[in-house]
Amino acid sequence: MAVPPPPTGAPPTGASPPAARPALEVVVPAFNEAVRLPDGLDALGARLAALPVAASVLVVDNGSTDGTARIAAAWRGPVPVRVVGCPERGKGAAVRAGLLATTARYVGFCDADMATDLSGLDGALALLAAGHPVVVGSRRHPSSRVEDYSHPLRKVGAIVFNRLTRDLAGGVTDTQCGFKFFDGPLARAAAADLATTGFAFDVELLMHCARRGAPITAIPVRWRDVPGSTFSVRRHSARCLRDVVAIRMSARRPVRAASPASGAASGAASG
Repeated sequence: MAVPPPPTGAPPTGASPPAARPALEVVVPAFNEAVRLPDGLDALGARLAALPVAASVLVVDNGSTDGTARIAAAWRGPVPVRVVGCPERGKGAAVRAGLLATTARYVGFCDADMATDLSGLDGALALLAAGHPVVVGSRRHPSSRVEDYSHPLRKVGAIVFNRLTRDLAGGVTDTQCGFKFFDGPLARAAAADLATTGFAFDVELLMHCARRGAPITAIPVRWRDVPGSTFSVRRHSARCLRDVVAIRMSARRPVRAASPASGAASGAASG
């Protein structure tokens, strides 16, 4: 795989930028993740360091009260880490803030618990470099290996939710897998239009990409249900459904003018 040239543009404001401009930036939204984050950063840093491009991590502290930001800033590993704050609560708000703070040619995000095996990074980067503007991990891909959900309601809820949202999200059958990677300019344009602050944000983000003509490529993943998720079926399902209704309403509005993604040809998911 050819190593892409470094992107152009000014570094983001806030924390000190990494010494070398990365070709790939991975956003990790974090709310009270002081316990799980160190191991997660160790795993992510090791995998990123093995890639054939310069990479870095951007941790978005989403109003944590347990020292998450301090722990992330103190982490030392084989790749640079920056920390930015997002006082607006919600995973969608945190991912939006993180994507908008990036400057790299390629960007993505993954969950702090690293529930999706990071071996998928190699394939995702290869597809991005080959011109695929959106690459998403899918637990419903026939080649995926998925450990069963710790709570049966989560599995049922995920199936129902994805059936309700597939047409909005460019045909993606698993919108909620926290392992998504993008052409950088496309991701930043889509994030700028993102209004959903809660857990349904993935649907809207993918919708904005698809409406810009970007094909979405689904890849197989190895995934395990890690205890301690901040998502609760009972607490958050109603909010997610309300957000989906709002996303459907927003889909009627015209797409804001933006540069088309390289290689974008259609809005259908593949793979």
